[in-house]
Amino acid sequence: MTGVSKKERIAQRLAKELQDGYYVNLGIGIPTLVANYIPDGMDIVLQSENGLLGIGPYPLEKDMDPDLINAGKETISTLPGSVFFNSAESFAMIRGGHVDASFLGAMEVSENGDIANYMIPGKMVKGMGGAMDLVAGSENVIVAMMHTSRDGKSKVLKECSLPLTGLKCVKKIVSDMGVMEVTPNGLVLLETAEGFTIDDVVNATEAKITVSENCLVGTY
Repeated sequence: MTGVSKKERIAQRLAKELQDGYYVNLGIGIPTLVANYIPDGMDIVLQSENGLLGIGPYPLEKDMDPDLINAGKETISTLPGSVFFNSAESFAMIRGGHVDASFLGAMEVSENGDIANYMIPGKMVKGMGGAMDLVAGSENVIVAMMHTSRDGKSKVLKECSLPLTGLKCVKKIVSDMGVMEVTPNGLVLLETAEGFTIDDVVNATEAKITVSENCLVGTY
């Protein structure tokens, strides 16, 4: 990928999943970058589980306020009309189904939409955060992730090997290699990222995957 990092390319592609009027929760990691890529003229309200509606783009260093952070403890900006509240109210929004979409990072996703994104056995765990609430409370869960591990092993699997965050909840995966939709018959490849062929994605995926008749190549 040229000019822009893989993570930013994923975030740019995630932003195309937004629809006007959406309330969206951005999970820790790659999803938080989506705040920089909201399409012009689109009215989107970004929700942070630590108690904020109305997240703006990442601020310039001169504009940073250490009291304004997202769930990943990153410094953020706010927009006119932003609202602050406590965690109880934030999770009432999530559990009540008032978030239209949740963009989450993941360590593993299975072909039937299971997600593992909060712990690796044997390593220190600070807590699962709001992940389990988000996958249960949102009908549109989209995962942003690297397609393979550092040693080249697929992270898009037949079955997750790590402790699960949620069962059959992921609707779509946007990786650094391609965009896949979760269907009752397994994953369907919809697009590939710049620099990757259809065969590249299929060969890097352990899960059952078929290729859409209209699969696009090199779209992001």
